[in-house]
Amino acid sequence: METCLVTGGGGFIGSHVVEALLERGFAVRVLDNLSTGHRENLAAVQGRIEFIEGDIREPETAARAVDGVSLVFHLAAVVSVPWSMAHPLETEQVNTAGTLCLLEAAQKAGVRRLVFSSTCAVYGDDPTLPKTEAMPPAPVSPYAVSKLAAEGYCRIFAAALGLETVVLRYFNVFGPRQDPSSPYSGVISIFVDRLRRGQPVTIYGDGEQTRDFVYVGDVAQANLRAALAPDVSGQIFNIGTGRAVTVNHLFAVLSGLLNYPHPPRYEPPRAGDIRHSYADPSLARSRLGWSAQVAFEEGLRRLVG
Repeated sequence: METCLVTGGGGFIGSHVVEALLERGFAVRVLDNLSTGHRENLAAVQGRIEFIEGDIREPETAARAVDGVSLVFHLAAVVSVPWSMAHPLETEQVNTAGTLCLLEAAQKAGVRRLVFSSTCAVYGDDPTLPKTEAMPPAPVSPYAVSKLAAEGYCRIFAAALGLETVVLRYFNVFGPRQDPSSPYSGVISIFVDRLRRGQPVTIYGDGEQTRDFVYVGDVAQANLRAALAPDVSGQIFNIGTGRAVTVNHLFAVLSGLLNYPHPPRYEPPRAGDIRHSYADPSLARSRLGWSAQVAFEEGLRRLVG
């Protein structure tokens, strides 16, 4: 039985990757410092995994985590754009230096392939739509810069240092276990929490900004496909649905599902936020055999129960 490492496996997306791997019969080790992840996210599988509490920036911890591992799924990261604007140095230390530390440990340990969780934020505010992997990056936040730099290290390790790497650029992931109280939360989890409490909802900007919302279960399956597909080392793939959804439409659908009667409040856009973004996922479809299976509205229904 092959052993896989999931960094950030106690987090929102990472915990779903852990479950998908277990369903496929892999042995799973998790490395998480629990700064934003939660043991509760792994409660249903805690007897079936090995858990290491530690930080990817520590070389000894990284070496211990990759020992005996054939596949690494690297999700541990600072993922909040607003937080990165206020803390650019720590964002760089975690997302870039932490990734480099893990890559080096994985290469030394003989890991076969590392799948890196990146972000559509690397495309920045280029008005060209949809976003394709061939577009020149134009990051507008420290978060995006740090992820782009980490992508560069992945490319170098694949091209010259003998470690297969695959980069997944996630669009806006949503689903169960996304913590609405965290500064890392996505707009959907925050909206759901406030609507359920009957509290006012704030939309930054005019609400006509668009996002490509992709369900977390589909993202977990993309990770498995990226780990197992042949001849994709060194490649980058968009992980999205190809559908643009406005924040106003998101609010309207959730309001209907949760019987919320009030209009939203509008405030000025936040620094670093991108106006329009949706994926061209055709490369993932052709090379990984992956496409999103859960429609946006169906994903929201699953989320709110």
